[in-house]
Amino acid sequence: MADNFDVFYKSLLDLVKSFEKKNVLMKMYSDPDSNIIRIYGEHSDGLSLAKTGLDEIEELALTTAEHHPYWSLLYNGSQILKIVLEKWNGALTDDEIKQIRWYTDEIKNSSGNVTSHSNIE
Repeated sequence: MADNFDVFYKSLLDLVKSFEKKNVLMKMYSDPDSNIIRIYGEHSDGLSLAKTGLDEIEELALTTAEHHPYWSLLYNGSQILKIVLEKWNGALTDDEIKQIRWYTDEIKNSSGNVTSHSNIE
């Protein structure tokens, strides 16, 4: 018996195809093994996709315990990326550059505490 996600995924594919026949342009990315589906509209651009992906990284960083050995790398790296993506088409302010340097220092400080480990959850 197919699981519910597989049934949903196949129905969604049919729906997407029906809109393609109506010349509605979209992209669909799926990773059935992870139960993840993403649908992008016609006017989605790389910057918007990067910001959306970063939101998911930030969520992981904010919900991961600070004692996880990679937490600081993930959190501080995501904060740098957030600043950069927000200013992608503009200029960084002096304060933003200072923030990036601070996050970079935090990454340097925490990288000494990182050790190889098997999947800690």
